[in-house]
Amino acid sequence: MACAEATTRRMPARVRVDASLARAGDFAQGWPVNRRIGILLVNLGTPNSPQTGDVRRYLAEFLSDPRVIDINPVGRWLLLNLVILRFRPAKSAAAYQKVWSEEGSPLLVHGERLTEAVAARFAEEPDIHVHLAMRYGQPSLRSGVEALTKQGCDRIVVMPLYPQYASSSTGSTTEAVYKIAAEQENTPFITVVPPFYDHPAFIEAFAQVGRPVLEDKTPDHILMSFHGLPNRHLRKGDPSGEHCLAKDDCCASITDVNRNCYRAQCFSTARALADRLGIESSDYTVTFQSRLNEDWVQPFTDVTLERMRAEGRYKRVVVFCPAFVADCLETLEEVGMGLKEEFEAPGEGRELTLVPSLNATAAWVDAVEQILRDTLTTSHLPVLAQRRDAV
Repeated sequence: MACAEATTRRMPARVRVDASLARAGDFAQGWPVNRRIGILLVNLGTPNSPQTGDVRRYLAEFLSDPRVIDINPVGRWLLLNLVILRFRPAKSAAAYQKVWSEEGSPLLVHGERLTEAVAARFAEEPDIHVHLAMRYGQPSLRSGVEALTKQGCDRIVVMPLYPQYASSSTGSTTEAVYKIAAEQENTPFITVVPPFYDHPAFIEAFAQVGRPVLEDKTPDHILMSFHGLPNRHLRKGDPSGEHCLAKDDCCASITDVNRNCYRAQCFSTARALADRLGIESSDYTVTFQSRLNEDWVQPFTDVTLERMRAEGRYKRVVVFCPAFVADCLETLEEVGMGLKEEFEAPGEGRELTLVPSLNATAAWVDAVEQILRDTLTTSHLPVLAQRRDAV
């Protein structure tokens, strides 16, 4: 495993827009600066309820995506309809019921709160409108794009809320947004926020959430657990066809050949977060959860925890899940309940603590605002008139 970066990251100044200048009638790249801009925050999705029927409909939409199950269309249909949708919905519904609150799905509740908070940050700029959408389920991508265009937004900034790039998440969202936009007579102009896996504001937000947990629990070891992917997804994204998984240290740093590699970006996130929290490279391990079979990205979170348990020298383990910006089924149920119960066998004195996700914390709202303003500025959208205030 690569050592944590030794340098301390300096948080950039927050960019604020002078709204009066943004409406002064100047032109940016030939466009009048009073054109309205829509911001669409997009997460993966959630069923409408934790009941089996709603979960089945959600899984059918999700797993029908050729970027998710990337096999022959006939094979995908057979696998989905004859196997997965016959057995998986009931099991997944039971898991959703464990984390569902009176307010609803945690992912949706946190997404709505985040959207409200981000919109408040842009309240002084009336030509900027903020909406939430889900790649699968409700509120849909289509409803989000259509709501923004009805508000007169000729340009839409899409922020996929996935820190690391994967074809099955960021790639799928980007493709779907472009298709929806292309159906309109007056197509909105789309800007997509790139992956923010090592953006200082994102790293700082997770550090602020995790630091109190580390101080309270003083763990023997830390896991940085990311969502898993099939290895074939990684290899398909390797433009050289020779780098991905070819050697143990293929993800030790971001290079030109692996710049879009999900696994490499996960390791980069872990290094940056460890550096920010002062964690030595020997004190944390990068792992991958939610695997469906053995040919997924390794090392596996469950196998790593089982090994640590068998070794007997790790009593207190803290788990970060930096692939998720909101608590959801994979964090709350899979790690916070399932893996926690397995690790904490009665009478053995072990403890596993899940670090809460970013949700709608003030630090994450700060980070989303900063990432969006960075994107607005570098994309030459009509927020070029600006002033910088120190954080």
